[in-house]
Amino acid sequence: MLTLEWESEGLQTVGIVVIIFASLKLLHLLGLIDFSEDTVEDEMEMATVRHRPEALELLEAQSKFTKKELQILYRGFKNEYPSGVVNEETFKEIYSQFFPQGDSTTYAHFLFNAFDTDHNGSVSFEDFVMGLSILLRGTVQEKLNWAFNLYDINKDGYITKEEMLDIMKAIYDMMGKCTYPVLKEDAPRQHVETFFQKMDKNKDGVVTIDEFIESCQK
Repeated sequence: MLTLEWESEGLQTVGIVVIIFASLKLLHLLGLIDFSEDTVEDEMEMATVRHRPEALELLEAQSKFTKKELQILYRGFKNEYPSGVVNEETFKEIYSQFFPQGDSTTYAHFLFNAFDTDHNGSVSFEDFVMGLSILLRGTVQEKLNWAFNLYDINKDGYITKEEMLDIMKAIYDMMGKCTYPVLKEDAPRQHVETFFQKMDKNKDGVVTIDEFIESCQK
């Protein structure tokens, strides 16, 4: 059942949900795009938006995408978000479409903060590309670092039971009526207790990045 799967693969659940968001959105955008390399490069030079992306060469060096892939991504991103950035409300709107049977507001908030790496209240094309690069093509270590950052809500380097509980409640709220049988009210807390039993090696009430990675790799 879903509860048991989350108890054994909770981290993968978060990753899968993120990839669903990213992949569906990109497939929708990119499947309708017909472009030439010169056209895209010209648009990147001439577009008048509030946020201008970094040079393709720099993004290519920093991410795991090719220049061609970045051109496609940028074209779709700019068509969907002409301002060049995505705000939190847009994230919430996207998730509400993917999970209409539940309340995805809180989870979308946490996910937005994970993509907004410089914490300026918006996700730029660079933020989007770097996050997507890790989720789709990153190493196991990179993906685990990203997942840890998602759970570490206050970004102090530790995951507490309270933070984990907030994330779990947000996931269960988002899934809504998709869960069968209907989950018990204390299911998120039980999940958190299972999580900490496996990962809090020194039993100090918090999970560090080293404990997190070590446990996941095993």
